[in-house]
Amino acid sequence: MNRGVRLPAFAKINLCLHVLGRRRDGYHELRTIFQAISLHDTLEVWRSTRPGISLETNDPALPDGEENLVWRAVAALQRALRMRGGVRLRLTKRIPVARGLGGGSSDAAAALLGLLRLTGKKIALEQLLEIAAGLGADVPFFLLGGRALGVGRGDEIYPLPEGKKDHVVVVSPHEAGVSTRDAYRWVSSQLTKSVPAHRIWGFCALCWGPQEEGASNDFEAAVFPRLPRLRKIKARLLQEGAAEAALAGSGSAVFGVFRNPAQARRAARAFPKDQVFVAETLTRADCARARRGYPLP
Repeated sequence: MNRGVRLPAFAKINLCLHVLGRRRDGYHELRTIFQAISLHDTLEVWRSTRPGISLETNDPALPDGEENLVWRAVAALQRALRMRGGVRLRLTKRIPVARGLGGGSSDAAAALLGLLRLTGKKIALEQLLEIAAGLGADVPFFLLGGRALGVGRGDEIYPLPEGKKDHVVVVSPHEAGVSTRDAYRWVSSQLTKSVPAHRIWGFCALCWGPQEEGASNDFEAAVFPRLPRLRKIKARLLQEGAAEAALAGSGSAVFGVFRNPAQARRAARAFPKDQVFVAETLTRADCARARRGYPLP
């Protein structure tokens, strides 16, 4: 009998990201188009004879206790389903941290799915999404994958028609990452107090063909002046033939979308001093197959 399961935790990019304003609950109202890509971390989950949750990672800078979203995801699901017994996890990070690629949120979603897969427990999708949203605004998207519209804090997820397979060059600059808290503070200073009621419709129109107008991200106006090299990375990706390019989430990674893999590989060589990944976009079906996991002894 298998005692463990291994799952990939995919990164995401935001093909469009609009920050409309601050909500009464203190969060920001967003409109975004999430797109899953093949760059991924790997999470392994085992039953354990020892009580509690044990987490190890290949990144010594990451916390291995309740400060880690993976640990918190397991604890939340255990409470919700009154699970007994210990759980051991091993997280192999590849998605760079604090780069706007959603690695921590994706790891948390993989922990929820992996524990359900391992134990054979069932939970209503609505409850699972509620648990995910309580962990972080991006976590519900990673339960779905593919391409989706995110509204509210980004935690209300609506599947969108899948785009064609594209190739994505992700440039993670050698400069320090951007704190999400700082990025929101910076962008808040540039927001107007009133938001036109029709803006959601204009944004939704982009969902049917965002490539026609190019990727857009409201964080760029706030982040690029503070980290001017990111603007240069975006410009270089477009110069190398990217159909569109933008800041990833709140940064500091920048991505370019390419129509063929050879062009993407050539573009990746233009950034020898940075950490660069060449990935491809994933459909919901791609993500669903991966969520089945691989059994471990």
